[in-house]
Amino acid sequence: MNDLSPQLSQKPSSIQEPSFGQNESKSMKEKDRQVLDIESATSVQPVTNVQSSRKGKVEANKLQKRLRRNVGNAIADYNMIEDGDKIMVCLSGGKDSYCMLDILLNLQKTAPISFEIIAVNLDQKQPGFPPEVLPDYLSKIGVPFHILEKDTYSVVTEKIPEGKTYCSLCSRLRRGTLYGFAQKIGATKVALGHHRDDIIETLFLNMFYGGKLKAMPPKLLSDDKQNVVIRPLAYCKEADLEAYAELKEFPIIPCNLCGSQDGLQRQVIKDMLQQWEKQNQGRLETIFSATKNVAPSQLADTDLFDFASLKIERPVEQNVEKQSEQKEVKQKAQRIDMVNLWGAPNTNNQDVTL
Repeated sequence: MNDLSPQLSQKPSSIQEPSFGQNESKSMKEKDRQVLDIESATSVQPVTNVQSSRKGKVEANKLQKRLRRNVGNAIADYNMIEDGDKIMVCLSGGKDSYCMLDILLNLQKTAPISFEIIAVNLDQKQPGFPPEVLPDYLSKIGVPFHILEKDTYSVVTEKIPEGKTYCSLCSRLRRGTLYGFAQKIGATKVALGHHRDDIIETLFLNMFYGGKLKAMPPKLLSDDKQNVVIRPLAYCKEADLEAYAELKEFPIIPCNLCGSQDGLQRQVIKDMLQQWEKQNQGRLETIFSATKNVAPSQLADTDLFDFASLKIERPVEQNVEKQSEQKEVKQKAQRIDMVNLWGAPNTNNQDVTL
């Protein structure tokens, strides 16, 4: 009775106990009308909700399949993951690394090979970073993980002058720590969450500000040859990853270190590329395809192509010999004609005088 009391107390005071006669008939009609109103409302609204729900499920299913296909193709094209690999998945708390971990876990269930996944997060001691979010999430989904603690934040803010970007030094310090830990736990591959748009942006960053034609490869051997880095999201669009992260409701942790800086070169490039994509749909995909179809002989890097040794490759000697043979055959034919002419019998028994 106590559970029902709030509902009962909300009934209109005008409702009374049913009685015989006109009051009863009027009350019944009002109740019937209310029932009909409720039925008509409930009979229309769910149809719209069901249609919307079905459409949403279809789109979500397409999105998930597209991302899994793109990741699977990238893994296959570059032989990123092999049987028996121990993959150290670097998890920052951003949308991209969450998506990468989730998709790899799904692929692990159906892959034709066996591989291990270990999640690793580097707590760089940035102010406001919530240390409990990632451990809680990883424990909930049952993924083995390690949380590394290293105060790279203080180093970056101390070394980088005010107004300069932190990204370069921050990434180097983070990469060095992660590489070292990968060797410590015996990881055979280090998985990073860079996607297609990251690769394109890096390509233009290096061209515009570094004078180099390079980006981020889907697979990389570290300079000391002690670690292999893979980027399973290399074929994935950032927009798809944003939609997937929203669909999965990952506990996103924003990066306040570099995200709070104004005038980042990468953001300038990102804005430019997004504008290009709006003007010409599919341009980013075309640019990414160009990174997979490189013609060194059509560029100008002498280390990639031996321009100095280019020579004419006409078969000169063969042509001379052939011409000589043809001339000799022609001369022989002319001599035979002369012999036939001068050696023919003189049917008139007359001397031939030159």
